[in-house]
Amino acid sequence: MSNSVSGSGAAGHPARLTGRAWGVLLVLCGAIFLEGIDVAMLNVALPSIRADLGLSTGMLSGVVSGYVLGYGGFMLLGGRAADLLGHRRMFVLWLAVFLAFSGLGGFATEGWMLLAARFATGVAAAFMAPAGLALVTSNFPEGPVRTKALGVYAGTAAGGFSLGLVAGGVLTSFGWRWVFFAPVILSALILAAALVLVRDTGGERPSGGFDLAGAFAVTGAMLLLVYGVVRLEHPGDGPGLTGGVFAAGLALLGLFVAVERRSSSPLVRLGILRSAPLVRVNVGALLFLFAFAGFQFLATLYLQELRGWNTMQTGLAMLVIGIDTVLAPTLTPRLVNRFGNTRVLFGGVVVAAVGYALFLPVGMDWTYTAMLPALLLLGLAFSLAYGPLTMAATEGVDEDEHGLAGGLLYTAMQFGTALGLSAVTAVSVAAGSGLDALRTALVVPVVAAVLGAVVIAFGLRTPRAASGPAQGALAESAATTV
Repeated sequence: MSNSVSGSGAAGHPARLTGRAWGVLLVLCGAIFLEGIDVAMLNVALPSIRADLGLSTGMLSGVVSGYVLGYGGFMLLGGRAADLLGHRRMFVLWLAVFLAFSGLGGFATEGWMLLAARFATGVAAAFMAPAGLALVTSNFPEGPVRTKALGVYAGTAAGGFSLGLVAGGVLTSFGWRWVFFAPVILSALILAAALVLVRDTGGERPSGGFDLAGAFAVTGAMLLLVYGVVRLEHPGDGPGLTGGVFAAGLALLGLFVAVERRSSSPLVRLGILRSAPLVRVNVGALLFLFAFAGFQFLATLYLQELRGWNTMQTGLAMLVIGIDTVLAPTLTPRLVNRFGNTRVLFGGVVVAAVGYALFLPVGMDWTYTAMLPALLLLGLAFSLAYGPLTMAATEGVDEDEHGLAGGLLYTAMQFGTALGLSAVTAVSVAAGSGLDALRTALVVPVVAAVLGAVVIAFGLRTPRAASGPAQGALAESAATTV
């Protein structure tokens, strides 16, 4: 990649990250951190929002699910738009939209205003996230430099979720509206830096235009399927309507497949789904985020509702999971260069399953010391798994389809998050209330993580091979790039 921002060494030696390359990477990391912290901060602020605006439980749930609907519904379209219209253009444009609607959410005086703002923010994230991932993969040459860059990127993304809990607790103490205003300040700084530093690599864009019929079909399908998942949180609330929503979503998905087979410029080239490693990575990502989202929700309920901890105490308790912010960009690239993506990813998912299992016997008299091993293991699991998932998402995919590959990955993650929340909520409601119901629901993340490990394990049968430079050279150069 002659237009990458990393410097090239002498023949036979890997490129290294230059000062400008670090600047570009920090801008892209800032955007994905912004997306993660935005979600986590809102979750902490929900009780304060309900108290101030007098929202019903349904409307409060809609504030969360509105973002999920926008994100999950438009992600594939966002990935394709990034490939067709330019990764930098879409990244900058939708970062500005993200900024605007996050700010508008802070001015909301009615529930519907907040819901609309969150939906629009989710749509903006759906276009921004795959463009950002594509910029990382296209700006850094394949090999140790890209591994390093994606390790930092993934660590920052994962850190946003854990650090957002603490930030949300702090900001909510000054007023819940700061949960919306603070991202505006951060996104404005990132946008200004992006305009100066970030450039497209000049690679070829795919030919053809937008497949509008396919876009409408898949966006409608994603919206309906995500809405159906959200309705699963209350299984007794109109099961016939929930079934109808799923049926309509699957029908639109079938229509989408039929349209793509006949389209000269498909929104999603169906051949990409014939790649077993790509499908395996996306299923693994779905199950990994399914488990984590469900566990995080249950742990928050345990600490705040059963133990009576405030938002600040809860955020600080979960802060230990943020060790992934340090380990992901330092430890994970070395392990990937030595053992390969699949082995490191498998190890991360197994560690997560062990962490969830250790939390199963949680009791009302548990000290924080008793919780700490499980939380530490989850931080380590995120360090080992999130980066390799991001790296593997575009492995073997042509550069002009990196936006699409990123869209598929983030769609899987968003569906996993929505499914995890809905599944643990449904199980908890069905099991009754109190600690016993919570313990029953905690089994769900364990099962999801074990299934994720099984899916990833199928990839262990494939011999590990390096693409580009010899694997030995990658291992030898790891120390110089980390």
